[in-house]
Amino acid sequence: MSDTTTDLRQEVTPPKDGFEVVYQRPDSLNDVQFTYCPGCQHGQVHHALAEVIDDLGIKNRCIGMAPVGCSVFAYEFFDFDFISCSHGRAPATATGVKRSEPDSIVISYQGDGDLASIGTAEIVHAANRGELITVVFINNAIYGMTGGQMAPTSLPGMQTSTSPRGRDTTIAGHPMHVCEMLQNLKGVAYLARTTAHNTKGLLKTKAALKTALKYQMEGRGFTMVEVLCGCSINTRRTPRASAEWIGEEMTKAFDLGVFKDAGKE
Repeated sequence: MSDTTTDLRQEVTPPKDGFEVVYQRPDSLNDVQFTYCPGCQHGQVHHALAEVIDDLGIKNRCIGMAPVGCSVFAYEFFDFDFISCSHGRAPATATGVKRSEPDSIVISYQGDGDLASIGTAEIVHAANRGELITVVFINNAIYGMTGGQMAPTSLPGMQTSTSPRGRDTTIAGHPMHVCEMLQNLKGVAYLARTTAHNTKGLLKTKAALKTALKYQMEGRGFTMVEVLCGCSINTRRTPRASAEWIGEEMTKAFDLGVFKDAGKE
């Protein structure tokens, strides 16, 4: 970085005309460009999560889990420690970290192929035990990194590289609804499903992430925020068409809202 480049994480002095700087890179993000594909919402979710961490003043306590999948790159972008986990094992790793470092804020950042397929046992039992971790679950209904294969969350009739004629529910079953699956477990303190395809969805995502992290700080139990996202490359859509598909199709298959809130029960 050249000496003339401004570090956006530093405090900015308001200009002489009196205007106040109100928008800059969150302190919890590194000063690097995202390398995700065009139309991918990982960047927006990263930004929202970093803003919440800054708002809560917990950056120096955070430890992240980055398992196999597109989410593995999270450690490049957040300005706190991350652990690279085996495929699906992020909740197990997070459990070990939280129990050995109880004052830390542990965040597991996982995709649907990782969490809802090979990692199903880990997420179910971590939630059932009420582990004091927060899971950010990115659901784009497809395996993004490995070539666009059908995921547990792929929609009925959805074409993927392994279901070119569309998902046949008589063979592959129906999409897995993780929030609904976990909501009756007593160890769960907070479950929400939001989107990241428009401003309204991102604002709700940010609010849900803040609640989830607060509940972890208060020791209430397991918390998870599922965010409906798009994979424009593997679904062969433009970024705009991918965002429209989330709002028009994914939200029909996956109801939005808060599924469990221990603070209100």
